[in-house]
Amino acid sequence: MTPAKPLPSYLAQRYHGWRATTYDENKFWYRRLAEEGQRPRAMLIACCDSRVHVTNIFGADSGEMFIHRNIANLVPPYAPSGAHHGTSAAIEYAVTQLKVAHVIVMGHSDCGGVRGCLDMCGGHAAELEEETSFIGRWLDILRPGYARIDTGPENNNPAQSLEKEGVLISLENLMSFPCVRAAVERDELSLHGLWNDIGDGRLYAFHGDTEAFEAV
Repeated sequence: MTPAKPLPSYLAQRYHGWRATTYDENKFWYRRLAEEGQRPRAMLIACCDSRVHVTNIFGADSGEMFIHRNIANLVPPYAPSGAHHGTSAAIEYAVTQLKVAHVIVMGHSDCGGVRGCLDMCGGHAAELEEETSFIGRWLDILRPGYARIDTGPENNNPAQSLEKEGVLISLENLMSFPCVRAAVERDELSLHGLWNDIGDGRLYAFHGDTEAFEAV
């Protein structure tokens, strides 16, 4: 028997509120989406963090963005092993089936996953070093970024440095996917790296010509 229980009452109430307002006022649009399928222009890879509300940030409506979320908004390197690869599958689908024009990786401030990687790589999180830790093995993707940042006392915010390195590593790993590289080389796809400061709402984009994150 499945352990699933009914939806919490507060979520059910919010659903009914949405159904009676937002849906009812836009029901023809929703029906059109259902009948014609999705045609998003961009894929956005973001963190699972509940404070990162990507559709609000970009004012996106239903059907506009293909969104994938995972711990610390990481993209693993291309590794077709036959195992379960949720992020890789989402990327392949977005690029080869949906033909998105943009893939955006968005990191953010105060990221718990990045903090976990800092602790793990610094020898302060033995539980994440365990082979059975799903979190730890996922955060291994970010280890090269830890090696690239300054963790000495002169860096007053190593977490922020690693958050931005995570975005860059993900962009590098995206290019290891044959379908992504081919689309980029055909000038059919562009890659973008963003970092969002949750506290002040600012958004920064990585510029390849300056090798820096600059305010949008």
